Formats: sequence, structure tokens, C-alpha cells
Amino acid sequence: MRMLLVVPLMASLAFKLYPSAFKELRELFTRQHRNVLIQAFSCGVLMFVYIALLYVAIGLITTGIATTLFFIYPVFTALLSWKFFGQRPTFLRWLVMGIILVGCVLVIPQSSGSYRNHNIIFGIIASISAGVVYAFYNVIAQKCLEKFHPIPFTWISFASTLVLSGISLLFWPVSTAQLDWTPLWIGSIFSGLVSFIGHTLNNLGIRMIGATTASIIGSSSPALTAIVAWVTISETLNSIQILGIAVVTFGIALLSGESFFQSLKIRITGD
Repeated sequence: MRMLLVVPLMASLAFKLYPSAFKELRELFTRQHRNVLIQAFSCGVLMFVYIALLYVAIGLITTGIATTLFFIYPVFTALLSWKFFGQRPTFLRWLVMGIILVGCVLVIPQSSGSYRNHNIIFGIIASISAGVVYAFYNVIAQKCLEKFHPIPFTWISFASTLVLSGISLLFWPVSTAQLDWTPLWIGSIFSGLVSFIGHTLNNLGIRMIGATTASIIGSSSPALTAIVAWVTISETLNSIQILGIAVVTFGIALLSGESFFQSLKIRITGD
């Protein structure tokens, strides 16, 4: 629903924000840009997969926990960047990866009911899988954005997600008899606009500073998501899970400050 509304809206805005967008889209279908076209549509497929997995996870476990587990993706982004771009993680990055993993273990919920355990396990797997897929999205996007502007690139990702979402409904039809459509449409519009702005800014960041650094800039997202979920939909977290969210947030914040530590070291060494 949100892609159905946002894709045509963003198509019109994209050409105003970036007048050369239509020209670059046409050039994608030429032979010399075939690799860029494949990379762009691959990112669209990955976007659909990671969003679907994350939504499944949010439906099975609390939003704060699902999002925190999803934020394991900086670890995989760093490892994939090392493999594909030769950007070997520093000691600080290895340390932060360990901190993030510890936080994710702390935030995993516990339950005694067998049915609920089944849902929790599936939700945890879906959250972590979404993070892994998003890491691949970031790395492929970095390669693609070396030759392609972030605005038309983001629009292609959203358009691909729209097509795949429509196709998925043919295989997994949803009963709509008891749905309250008005808040769903309002939420879809708001969610789509915020998501498009966020993805565009993220892709701009990937182009400017690389996938690894861009993926860890949002250091407050896990904690902020848990707080918003607590305020808006009254989700509750126990003390251990709150500690896990804090540990993950601290780890990502520490990693995002790596450039500061490096510049400080250079100044000290220079003196």
C-alpha cells in the first residue's frame, strides 16, 4: 500500500529534485550500463526481502527487540565490505562488533510457552535475517552508487519493491474484510514518505562515505525505536532487554565515532 502511493509521487518529485534522473534511467538500459542496471534491480529485490522479513519479525516479537536485532547489520556490512572492497575492519570495529552481538543476545526475549517460543524463535530469525539482507543491500548499493545517482537509484528500489509486493499477494492473499482502511492508508502515506526520505539520505551517505560508515551513523535508532514503541503502542521491555538495547546503541555510537578517534590519534602523534 505504501509503495503504491509513494512510487508515483516520488517519480514526479525525483525529476524536480534531480533533473537528470530520467536521462540516467534511460542510460541504464544501454549495453554499457547493464551491470549498473542489474545492481540497481538487485538492490530493489533485497529491499523487498529485508522489509518483508522485518515486518514479519515486528508481528511476532516487540518492535524494540525486532529493530535491535535488525541492527546487527553493521557487523555484516563491515565483513562484506572487507570481502568485496578490501576494507579490513580495525581493532575498534572488531571490538564494537562483539559489543553489538552481546547486546543482541541480551535483547532476545525469553518465554515458557511452546507456541509462543515458536513465534519468538521465528521472529528472532526473521529480524537477524533482515539485517543480513540489508547488509548485502548496503554493499551492492555502494558499488552501484559509484556510477548512479542516489535519487533515481532509490526510486528503482521502491518500484521493484512495489512490483514484488504485488506479486507476493498472488501467492499469499490477505483477508481484508475486517481491516480499517482509513488509518492504513494514512499510515501507508506517512510510512512511505519517511521511508523514501530515509533511504535517499542513506544512499547519499553510502555514496559519500561508504557502506560501512553509513550503516553505523544512526547510533540512536534501536533505543529510539524502543522508546517510540513504548510511548505510542505501550510495548514493554524488561530490564535485561533495555540493557541489551543500550549495549547495542553504545556499540554503534562507538563505531560511528571511529573517525574522531583516528583524527585525535593523528593530532597526538603529530605533536
